[in-house]
Amino acid sequence: MTTTPDLSCATWVKSSYSNAGGGNCVEFAPAALTTTGLIPVRDSKMPTGPVLTLTPSAWTALVTLAAETDLH
Repeated sequence: MTTTPDLSCATWVKSSYSNAGGGNCVEFAPAALTTTGLIPVRDSKMPTGPVLTLTPSAWTALVTLAAETDLH
């Protein structure tokens, strides 16, 4: 059975790859890892929208891909 982690008190951090112009706004809640074992990721333009939860190894792969990929 899969349960949804309670993120109501999560502290969200905007990715350094997000821009101030309203596009590419990704946030993550790194402190949630200690209580959930997962790293939640969301679109900062939709704070009540869906949240993707990643394992630490999947998070590392995502960050590595973003750092190596020219997204502009």
